[in-house]
Amino acid sequence: MARLAQTAGLTDIQQEILSTVRDFVDKEIIPVATELEHRDEYPQQIVDGLKELGLFGLMIPEEYGGLGESLLTYALCVEEIARGWMSVSGIINTHFIVAYMLKQHGTDEQKEYFLPRMAAGEIRGAFSMSEPALGSDVSAITSKAVKDGEEYVLNGQKMWLTNGGTSTLVAVLVKSDEGHPQGTAPHKSMTTFLVEKEPGFGEVRPGLTIPGKIDKMGYKGVDTTELIMDGLRIPANRVLGGVTGRGFYQMMDGVEVGRVNVAARGCGVAQRAFELGVSYAQQRHTFGKPIAQHQAIQFKLAEMATKVEAAHAMMVNAARKKDSGERNDLEAGMAKYLASEYCKEVVEDAFRIHGGYGFSKEYEIERLYREAPMLLIGEGTAEIQKMIIGRRLLEEYRFQG
Repeated sequence: MARLAQTAGLTDIQQEILSTVRDFVDKEIIPVATELEHRDEYPQQIVDGLKELGLFGLMIPEEYGGLGESLLTYALCVEEIARGWMSVSGIINTHFIVAYMLKQHGTDEQKEYFLPRMAAGEIRGAFSMSEPALGSDVSAITSKAVKDGEEYVLNGQKMWLTNGGTSTLVAVLVKSDEGHPQGTAPHKSMTTFLVEKEPGFGEVRPGLTIPGKIDKMGYKGVDTTELIMDGLRIPANRVLGGVTGRGFYQMMDGVEVGRVNVAARGCGVAQRAFELGVSYAQQRHTFGKPIAQHQAIQFKLAEMATKVEAAHAMMVNAARKKDSGERNDLEAGMAKYLASEYCKEVVEDAFRIHGGYGFSKEYEIERLYREAPMLLIGEGTAEIQKMIIGRRLLEEYRFQG
């Protein structure tokens, strides 16, 4: 194990899981990540390996065939995977969020039907909130579900689905006016539907189209797509939890743990950037000595390592708070904000240490430099995190006058 980003108080089982994942990352992901990323190729062999390791069921309860591990264990595994290639961590993250939402909010029938196959990796999950005309303003959702007998008819366009093409189950948030009269607060008239579909692109079931992959600056390999619903008919028993109007709260619960995941990804990418920077600094010579012996570079390495440590500590704290059953939106927001910002800074410093070679596609740091910006916006921008943090602080430190 590296010296940085150690986690105190782990059980023997947690340590064994992390050691196994780290070995897998070193042997199966890092050697091929840059080549696959440059080709924008889905890492099927890597995904199959993760399936064999049981990671798709890491947090799914044992009664449904999963490993029943904690959010902390999951976040630490994500940290390791993102250290190898951030796109791979995205493939399992959306799956994990849907499984978590089912575990926390699904009916017994929904849990029994979906969770065992999700634990085995037979069903791959994705979730969908965003739309083309909105970003962080979830209340502005226009996609809609209308009751028609024992079914609902869904219409609308969704945006930015990670795993949109490869997934076979999508948790989709839409407006549903049934039982929610005009004037009801927007967040109280939203419902999450569990939409099963075939993998691939085009019309993946009647009324549901996945147009194709969105071409991105980074975060390649994993497919990011739109989702178009045009008369999509969904049975009433596929309303998450069996009751309409709870979708916003269900999604926010999922996003809360998703923010811990994004923080973990930021920690993993920052760790890899530090590893690349400190290694290169000891190999590259200028003015008759390795650049690592120049004080300016040592200062950079010191700052980078400190940021890696600080981000890791906040991520671990947020995960443990959620595992305890306590509210953790403050901690998750802080961890996501700090880890993503520090990740960007550590990656840029490693890029600077590489000098002109950092601009070459032959060096791994070039890939990390394009990947880090996604973390600044994924699961809520820095500005959204600051709003959450500020509001929670005012609740905790309410002026008594």
